[in-house]
Amino acid sequence: QVKLIESGGGLVQAGRSLTLSCAASGSTFSSYAMGWFRQAPGQEREFVAGITRRSGGSTIYADSVKGRFTITRDNAKNTVYLQMNSLKLEDTAVYYCAADTVFHHIVEDNKSIASWGQGTQVTVSS
Repeated sequence: QVKLIESGGGLVQAGRSLTLSCAASGSTFSSYAMGWFRQAPGQEREFVAGITRRSGGSTIYADSVKGRFTITRDNAKNTVYLQMNSLKLEDTAVYYCAADTVFHHIVEDNKSIASWGQGTQVTVSS
C-alpha cells in the first residue's frame, strides 16, 4: 500500500483560493489512481475529484466543485494536488487524499479504496 500525507489546508476567506497537496510514498505512485474526498461535521465522506494514473490523466469532479476545483498529479514528484478556487462556506471540511489501483473505486466505491491520508482541515470563512 502507498502512504499518503496531505498538506496545505487552513483558514481562508470565501472567494479565495487554496491548494492542497498529497505526497505519496512506499509504492509506485504511477500505479495508483488518485482522488480527493471531504467530510464535513455530521456528514458522510464525499467524493470531490479523481484522476487516473498518468500525469495529465483523465479527471472527474463532483458537481458541487466542477469549474472551481482542479485535480492534477505529478508522477515525477509522487504528488497529487487539488487547486480550489472561488471557495464557498460549504467547502469547509476535512479533505482526504485517497489512492487505489482501480479508478472505479475512487469514483464510485470509496469503501473499497486501499489507502487514505490522515486528512487536512479546510475552513472557509465569510
